Amino acid sequence: MYASASPSEVLEREPPQPSQSEDASRRQRADGSIVVRAEASRGVSRAARVAESGAARLRLPRSEHGLDGVMLNVAGGLACGDRMRVAADVGPGAALTLSTPGAERVYRSDGPVTEVSTRLAIEPGGALAWVPQETILFDHARLARRLDADIARDGRLTVYEAVMFGRTARGETVESGQFDDCWRVRRDNKLVFADRLRIAGAVRELMAKRTVAAGATTLATLLHVAPDAEALLDPVRAALEGHPAVESGVSAWNGMLVVRFLAARTEALRDASRSVLPLLLGRPLPRVWSC
Repeated sequence: MYASASPSEVLEREPPQPSQSEDASRRQRADGSIVVRAEASRGVSRAARVAESGAARLRLPRSEHGLDGVMLNVAGGLACGDRMRVAADVGPGAALTLSTPGAERVYRSDGPVTEVSTRLAIEPGGALAWVPQETILFDHARLARRLDADIARDGRLTVYEAVMFGRTARGETVESGQFDDCWRVRRDNKLVFADRLRIAGAVRELMAKRTVAAGATTLATLLHVAPDAEALLDPVRAALEGHPAVESGVSAWNGMLVVRFLAARTEALRDASRSVLPLLLGRPLPRVWSC
């Protein structure tokens, strides 16, 4: 979930091939974390705390739309037991948007699972947007990802995660591997959204099934939690009508809006996301999305 390269750079690089003779338990693995807290002062959101460790970095470029954070993985990708963590807190009345400068890559593994965890907290009147660019899974990649969020009743949370199975522009496929994605969202300490997706084993065969992905290679989930979330149902559906190459479904209930995306091409999914996300954020996407 921490990006370190643009999509064009991703296409030019080959993933590292682990040595079969190498002892996996003795490898030096990437282990990074980011901690950030946003607070509001006189109507302006500022970073009150930033902490980085390992291969994870956070940059705060100037933005005319508020406090934007760009997360980077200086290790150049994830594989074989790497671990990355983000903890982001938003104080009362503050707003923070977190994104990445490009696609993150999860390389093949000969056993160990890569772990990515995210913890988000939004205090009263706060707003947090978690909008990284897509994660690319290579053949035999093994990724376990978890997101936990705690939101005040009048807080606002937007979470977008896209996953690409193989570099489709190069004709690559993911024959086997593991992808385990778990979301837990609480509002006023009450669980309001729980989601779990696990695709393991013969990935290409599973994704080809009509009841799974009908042959699509890119999927995404968008969750928007806000007092006015349900009022955005019709505008979001209207925006998606202009993207026939993307199969999508939109639901809204109990102060939440959820969009599911399936696409055969990553570019089609990105175009659809660019149409929908600004409606929910109430602002343009971070500039890194246009790079």
